[in-house]
Amino acid sequence: MTKTLLAEFTAREGMEDEVTRLIRAYALKVREEEGNLAFDVYTKAAAPRAYWIFEVYRDEDAFQAHLNASYGAPFNAALVPLIEEDASVLTFLEGIDRT
Repeated sequence: MTKTLLAEFTAREGMEDEVTRLIRAYALKVREEEGNLAFDVYTKAAAPRAYWIFEVYRDEDAFQAHLNASYGAPFNAALVPLIEEDASVLTFLEGIDRT
């Protein structure tokens, strides 16, 4: 079963360019992970400092591999001072059968 989540955070005023630079570089690495199926980064049209990252991993093992990737901790350490929250807010999602 896939592991799907939405990560949300808000860039501090004036930090949008730096956050965008960081998340773009991070996204390139995550998308290369064997078990990553999607890593799509968005900002809200009405609130461009609000970032939403839609992530899908092949399964729980692939998600755990993502969490343990060597570049994750440095990314988060660089991101935290640039955002309003203490960390990204994660919402885990479950698909609804369409039948």
